[in-house]
Amino acid sequence: MEALLTSTMLVAVAEIGDKTQLLSFVLAARLRKPWAIIAGIFVATVLNHALAGSVGVWLAQLIAPQWLPWITGAVFIAFGLWALHPDSLDEDPKIHPAGAFVTTTIAFFIAEMGDKTQFATVALGAQFQGALVAVVLGTTLGMMLANVPAVIVGEKLAKRLPLDQIRWIAAGVFIATGVATMLGAPAV
Repeated sequence: MEALLTSTMLVAVAEIGDKTQLLSFVLAARLRKPWAIIAGIFVATVLNHALAGSVGVWLAQLIAPQWLPWITGAVFIAFGLWALHPDSLDEDPKIHPAGAFVTTTIAFFIAEMGDKTQFATVALGAQFQGALVAVVLGTTLGMMLANVPAVIVGEKLAKRLPLDQIRWIAAGVFIATGVATMLGAPAV
């Protein structure tokens, strides 16, 4: 349960103002098919985060157990600092002829590659390596909590969210998680 709740909270907070949330706003405005967009976000997130969480579990097996909390704690602190940098979309997504679902699935999967929530999922997979399913469910739930409102409410929500404050909160949550992880680490 800890893996599920931690993963959900970290990703939901980190996703506010993230480039994939900005992509959700753009897709909602351009495609105007909210249920197809939401389904595409869900599928892309499950696939991407299952891969990322699996990489985290694999990496955790390569690292000596006494070092793992220190490394994952430091990674979470780095994510906290990264969260302070506002994201932007590099370009508008290409509309796939197969429609809104396929366009969203492809665009979201690609946008999530190398994104802080993907790297957070790698770190969460390493931290909770015995609970990969809970991590993937939690990170997916966190993505949906942040992105479904973006799709449904769209631009109106984007203009009302205090993104600077949310970035600071996300940074604080990541840094606190990193410190807590390190404090629970065995002495080296």
